[in-house]
Amino acid sequence: MTRPDHAPSFRPAYLGLHLHDLETRAERAVAGLADCRACPRDCRVNRLENRWAACKTGRHALVSSAFQHFGEEDCLRGWNGSGTIFFAHCNLRCVFCQNYDISQGVRPGPAAQGSPAEELAATMLALQRAGCHNINFVTPEHVVPQVIEAIANAVPQGLDLPLVYNTSAYDALESLGLLDGIVDIYMPDFKYWSADRSETYLKARDYPEFARAALKEMHRQVGDLTVDSDGIAQRGILLRHLVMPGQLEETRAILEWVAQELGPNTYVNLMDQYRPAGKVSSIRFAELNRGLTHAEFAEAMEIAVSLGLRLDERRPHPRALRRM
Repeated sequence: MTRPDHAPSFRPAYLGLHLHDLETRAERAVAGLADCRACPRDCRVNRLENRWAACKTGRHALVSSAFQHFGEEDCLRGWNGSGTIFFAHCNLRCVFCQNYDISQGVRPGPAAQGSPAEELAATMLALQRAGCHNINFVTPEHVVPQVIEAIANAVPQGLDLPLVYNTSAYDALESLGLLDGIVDIYMPDFKYWSADRSETYLKARDYPEFARAALKEMHRQVGDLTVDSDGIAQRGILLRHLVMPGQLEETRAILEWVAQELGPNTYVNLMDQYRPAGKVSSIRFAELNRGLTHAEFAEAMEIAVSLGLRLDERRPHPRALRRM
């Protein structure tokens, strides 16, 4: 299967697996849906019977949208875009979620039964034919079994792009273990350090401990981010952190932990695009009902620089500029 303008020499990890092994892993992952512990919520419902609990997702993953995304980091979007697949629903309840209509606003029902593995595989292959540099699964924490099932379906049909696991980091270690040797690029968002704020703003008091464990496991699997001669990401961790207004102590604690536990060569994207959204208003969560100031973000950057972290920079690829 060919893609215009880009013929990667990099061989994704999953192509090193025997197809039988990949299919067996998919079967094992899907079987686990009968007593679901795919994420830290441990709901223990039988999703094979299309039942659901915290994630509001039954047997099949629900795709909200899929497209060539040119808004991701330069090393992901390149000049042909990142093949992004947004899954509906989420295992967190972030009160400030900027995709609230997708993550929490979609109502389960007959019209939202999701995409079988064959359909999700077809979506991945269509993005590959469009020339995307990777397949980017967004909010996949609650649908890891379905993702693996779709990958096993797509590989015999010619899928050969790096796979990006774009997550909140509220992941179960068991699910990450199933992804070992399949995912090339982990892109976790480390949101909060403290349990109290995680409980208040994410509705998950145990988020920090799961996020730390998940990041360590991701790093063990893929290491630091590597890019090819064109600057396109091949393998490793790309860590995101959204700087929140009035909460720089959270940013400092997270970045210090990353530098110490994962190492200063960890690729970090400090994000300054926070805006009030979701359930944030002047009455509810009033402390978050403002944008981030330039001074706050400058201080966050100073912290990251002082720790020697490898920071993301926006520099559109020359090939993309020529097309503008």
